[in-house]
Amino acid sequence: MIKIICVGKIKETYLNSAIEEYKKRISKYSKLEIIEVNDEATDNPNITLQKEKDKLLKYINNKDYIITLEIDGKMLDSVELSKKIDNIFTTQNSNITFIIGGSCGLHEDIKKLSNYSLSFSKLTFPHQLFRVMLLEQIYRAFKILNNETYHK
Repeated sequence: MIKIICVGKIKETYLNSAIEEYKKRISKYSKLEIIEVNDEATDNPNITLQKEKDKLLKYINNKDYIITLEIDGKMLDSVELSKKIDNIFTTQNSNITFIIGGSCGLHEDIKKLSNYSLSFSKLTFPHQLFRVMLLEQIYRAFKILNNETYHK
């Protein structure tokens, strides 16, 4: 099973449509759960991170393999990500939890829980758009693992 825990809600219809499409596609390969926690809007980034951390911790299962999405994480190409996912499912025999932070990122305590820190780019993306990008890459990984056409 794959779980994605995200800070923030998706408000844009077009992003929700894309998310629903990838959820449907991924369901052929794995159970998928997306959990949204409300983002915090404070003038102090440390307070924002603390409040979001407390919300995220309610949904993190330490038995899962936890992958945090961080700008300073390790970059993988799509084939490497597919191998990483396959390795976790087969050798770790574990569910995978991806964690996407809000506009201030992730609290250090959440990062410390991570088994793997993943970065898609040194660029900063809106977390709503990034959720679609992550789902697309998870779908692409399953297509690669199953030798199905899609990946180029």
